[in-house]
Amino acid sequence: MSILSHGVARTGYETKGYFRSPDSVFFTFLFPMLMLGIFAAAFSSRGDIGLGPGSSDHVSVAGYYLPGMLAAGILLSGVQNLAVDIAGEKGDGTLKRLGGTPLSPISYFLGKLGRVFVTGILQAALLLAVANLAFGVSLPRAWSAWGTFAWVFVLGTVTSALLGIALSALPRSSRSATAVVVPIVLVLQFISGVYLQFSMLPAWMQNLASVFPLKWIAQGMRSVFLPDGFKVLEQNGTWDLGWVAVWLVVWLVVGLVISRLTFRWIRQDA
Repeated sequence: MSILSHGVARTGYETKGYFRSPDSVFFTFLFPMLMLGIFAAAFSSRGDIGLGPGSSDHVSVAGYYLPGMLAAGILLSGVQNLAVDIAGEKGDGTLKRLGGTPLSPISYFLGKLGRVFVTGILQAALLLAVANLAFGVSLPRAWSAWGTFAWVFVLGTVTSALLGIALSALPRSSRSATAVVVPIVLVLQFISGVYLQFSMLPAWMQNLASVFPLKWIAQGMRSVFLPDGFKVLEQNGTWDLGWVAVWLVVWLVVGLVISRLTFRWIRQDA
């Protein structure tokens, strides 16, 4: 079998294993939908979110938080899930056993990336359906908006997956993987405009968030699902889609390089 066909076969195997793990499904697949429901229920009594008195641009609470939940889902599926998963496979000897087989590391990576794409697409589709059917969120009708959604989703997913693989080298053991990875992911969500309105954060926190990819994924998603007038709430008063692409490509390269330099079938200090 070729490297590509091995990767496709690994994608099926990885995806089945993912959905057979209840904790992974809950904390990375269903978690964004749960949070969207919580925010919609908690703050809907305050009415729609707008730009101020007299402005015609307004959106429901669920509609406002939808882009952030989509971005969070990409981060959870890629960074958190893969980092914890691969660290666990290192700890329980799975990678060591795979290293003794003809499986190429590239095929292994393709299997992980394929799983993230499959679960990410299903998660985004379900999240959009819940937002539209359960909370009445209006979805974009313009093809250009869905085109932006597609490239932000694809680029963000690949970047998150590679960063997850790179981050898996940080935990010293499988037991410490969750304790190391989850706080990093959680902090990024709070400073990147997922749970808090980005314009309300202090300038230094906005600048810090701008260094990391989640802020740019969330910003790209907001450009798709929020009225165009909401761009004044962004850091530079515009959607900056060009910079969204640039920063995601930069982090994609960073994740690829670190993954290539640090990945081993077995830890060097084992």
